[in-house]
Amino acid sequence: MSDYQMYHSLGGEPEENQRLTPAAPGFRPPVAPPPSGYHQSGSNLPPPGPPYATSPYPPQDAQQSGYFPSQPPQGNTQGLERQMSNMALGDTGAVRHKKRDRHAYHELQSTGSSQPFNGIPQTPHAAQGGIASYGTPGALTPSGSFGPPSGYGPQGTPGAQFPVPANPAFESDRLVSQAEYAARPSSSGAIASNQLDPEQLPSVPRSRDVPATYYLENLFPTMESMVPPPASVPFAVFDQGNSSPKFARLSMTHIPVSAEALAAVGLPLGMTVQPLAPLQEGEQEVPVLDYGDVGPPRCRRCRAYINPFMTFRSGGNKFVCNLCTFPNETPMEYFAPTDPTGVRVDRLERPELMLGTVEFIVPKEYYTREPVPLHWLFMIDVTEESVNKHYLEGFCDGILKALYGDSSKEDAPRKLAPGVKVGIVTFDKQMHFYNLSSNLHQAQMMVMPDIDDPFVPLSEGLFVDPEDSRAVITSLLTQLPQMFSPEITAGLKNPEPALLPALDVAVQALTATGGKIVCSLAALPTWGPGRLFLRDENAATAGTDAEKKLLTTEHPGYTKLAARMVEAGVGADFFLASPSGGYLDIATIGFVSAKTGGEVYYYPNFQAQRDTLRLAKEIDHTVSRATGYQALMKVRCSNGLQVSAYHGNFTHHTFGADLEFGVIDADKAIGIMFSYDGKLDPKLDAHFQCATLYTTESGQRRVRCHNLVASVADSGAEAIKFVDQDAIVSLIAKEAASRVPERSLKDVRNAITEKTVDILAGYRKNFSSSNPVGQLVIPENLKELSMYMLALIKCRAFKGGREPSDRRIHDVRLVRAMGPGELSLYLYPRIIALHDLAEGDGFANENGHLRMPATQRASFARINDGGAYIVDNGQTCLLWLHTHVAPALLEDLFGPGHNTLASIDPFSSALPVLDTHLNAQVRNILAYLALSRGGKVPALQIARQGLDGAEFEFARLLVEDRNNEAQSYVDWLVHLHRLIQLEMAGQRKKKDEAKSDESLFVGLRTPYWG
Repeated sequence: MSDYQMYHSLGGEPEENQRLTPAAPGFRPPVAPPPSGYHQSGSNLPPPGPPYATSPYPPQDAQQSGYFPSQPPQGNTQGLERQMSNMALGDTGAVRHKKRDRHAYHELQSTGSSQPFNGIPQTPHAAQGGIASYGTPGALTPSGSFGPPSGYGPQGTPGAQFPVPANPAFESDRLVSQAEYAARPSSSGAIASNQLDPEQLPSVPRSRDVPATYYLENLFPTMESMVPPPASVPFAVFDQGNSSPKFARLSMTHIPVSAEALAAVGLPLGMTVQPLAPLQEGEQEVPVLDYGDVGPPRCRRCRAYINPFMTFRSGGNKFVCNLCTFPNETPMEYFAPTDPTGVRVDRLERPELMLGTVEFIVPKEYYTREPVPLHWLFMIDVTEESVNKHYLEGFCDGILKALYGDSSKEDAPRKLAPGVKVGIVTFDKQMHFYNLSSNLHQAQMMVMPDIDDPFVPLSEGLFVDPEDSRAVITSLLTQLPQMFSPEITAGLKNPEPALLPALDVAVQALTATGGKIVCSLAALPTWGPGRLFLRDENAATAGTDAEKKLLTTEHPGYTKLAARMVEAGVGADFFLASPSGGYLDIATIGFVSAKTGGEVYYYPNFQAQRDTLRLAKEIDHTVSRATGYQALMKVRCSNGLQVSAYHGNFTHHTFGADLEFGVIDADKAIGIMFSYDGKLDPKLDAHFQCATLYTTESGQRRVRCHNLVASVADSGAEAIKFVDQDAIVSLIAKEAASRVPERSLKDVRNAITEKTVDILAGYRKNFSSSNPVGQLVIPENLKELSMYMLALIKCRAFKGGREPSDRRIHDVRLVRAMGPGELSLYLYPRIIALHDLAEGDGFANENGHLRMPATQRASFARINDGGAYIVDNGQTCLLWLHTHVAPALLEDLFGPGHNTLASIDPFSSALPVLDTHLNAQVRNILAYLALSRGGKVPALQIARQGLDGAEFEFARLLVEDRNNEAQSYVDWLVHLHRLIQLEMAGQRKKKDEAKSDESLFVGLRTPYWG
């Protein structure tokens, strides 16, 4: 974990330019004195009482110590369990151990409990016998009736459901916000879901906060703990031979012995792999091993690479493959004798025999061409829209910061690897190439007007070392906004970009070496070959075949281009901005990124003042993250299993062939599904190996191997106790995204619902039949699965109702490429109450770790009047401010004079650096959030209640409420419970039961996807 130096951010520089520096020992940040009054003008709240001497933020009245007024007493929630009886988690059955559960010197003891976090102190909801009961024990409803408890009408609501009185007096001028409307009480008649106590429902924030506190001081040993930590929680890993969960996660660490046992569990059997995932500070780097011209030892039959689970026989002369059990002759150069127990005497000196993840430098037979350091080609849109909306200026500044950082010193440390080269091309109706040779005083521009048959006009000077040509590159990027400005250059107005010819000539430039294209675009490319048309005219296409057509790539030029790019080892990242909110046809343009392993960054309604900082940070992240090119991936598994499907952004020509990537980076993840081609041997373990062959940024050809091992369970009852919830959610989400636009969005949502019911009903029927019939019983390690599935239905990729096709297909491809940690945040955001921070929150504790405040549930019922909240879903970071937020809080966050919502600049993207306690706390919290997310940076966006359009995004992120054309969390659980009861009674009718085409998703029944 990071130390005190990283998080103490008091200082005088702007936030984006400041390095966090340590303070003197014992230093306490100064606290700004409170203003004389704390009552916001125009507020209908009572004026505050006298200031408190011990707090910089006196309450709004004498009975309250926060930023918000006191709430009415909450109603009594006793008896609410009669709505759904008890909700039970887990199972009372004990884990049955094998007599000899080991393989290759690594003990695989199934000693971990069925608790979600082995050894972590649990919440008081865990009941005896491994079942955590939600509700009062004994108040069961054997018949499963949903009748309302006494004292509640069909539309009544407990006080805990909403922070304001349930039925406020009617006011003709009182406007109800979208979030308040979403959190309104249910009126579902006989099934009064609001009569469930929300406090007793499985909580995603609690499932994150508890392990986050534990792993702040503890390592995760990969061979001792059967259930990995939540993917969204920072943790450090001790590699004991099993690969880190940051690189690879199995959906279950105890594999059912047969397909029949897996069917009883109802869960998908698969693995998520993020090959180049970043490591946490202090973790051991992946070792790089070089075996010279002979290459790493491999199995002669299945071609698996040497790993910790291969055993040696005949005194070390043979090694037995752990995947196919084939005995191989040990190469002479790799031979070492074994001790009497069969262990190589040099085993401790061999990282490949000790660690689950290693890299091998490979010889020339693994080359398709001589590897060279990565070539970056920046393609810059210089059309009228890009210039007028200052997108061109922001993109050029972002490139400069990515190449050279914020420092203007000539001796600043090099940011790119030695040997890396960069080139710059601009385009509108024509293409402009630049000679950036270091012996020039300024760049020389060559214009390519022929867009029907373009070619590269430069033989030298297009790709240069960024350090040698620093002065030329800096001068060019600084002058570009003026060079193409219509106000400066008379008569220069080119509103239509020619994108496909520009990409075509970029591939020509990179064919000999491979590399990566970083392309900006601010208008629909409607000029020249490959021109696109306005397909989405905001018509009512939701749920129709016309919507499916909008999500497909129709232009053959882009599909052929993507195939050529993958073959040449070239990938593309697009930075797409829509300054006027227009249509860009991301379904077609983003197809190039999806097939080559790249990424699309999308800025709808781009505002330069608000989004330039985020744009610069994301360009910097794209260039600085671990990136490889010309990559291939192969996944191998034990006898009895076979790979049945892959899900992600890649190119896969034929089943059984390797996955191909033009580029692959640290943020990309792949989902792999397995099926049975026989029966596993319960006496042995199941093994998996993912090998990724790629060329590094520095020009080395390497293969990175991730090795995983899992026990073989005789029954589903043992397997379901050791499941990885994040891996399961990720696999289901990636499979759903891969079915768009093949299937309608309604079918996809129905399939997610059916799968959720099947998992819970299968557990209820097969492994918890001793519980009363009226109980909703949830497996211990899948407590939050229902919430994640509801959030998946609500996300932009799959939600019902009208959604711009650009935003929908962008999120679909985003879900396909996300790692489990980023997906977890995307589905369920973390919400932090800034008005309720403790004094030590946001600063280092006695051990040097940042103390983070607890997060809260994503429901408007938890939003307090007068509150201020950070809402972060990994893609955007909102600072939401209630109408009645205290003026003192605003001044401490934004500085003197900013004591009303109207005085705050809605386009601010960062907090000012102030010598106030609260300001330092929030900036440190934001710095921490930046470390535990995916490829998007946490540029702040202000959302003032009743003033900013960003409040609609805030309301959309409250996924526990009724919004996004879907139910609330409570309604969803009631709906699932009803379907489970129908399944138990044999009366459930499945959606689209007549469609019986085989599904690629192992574990999902065939009618789901068709």
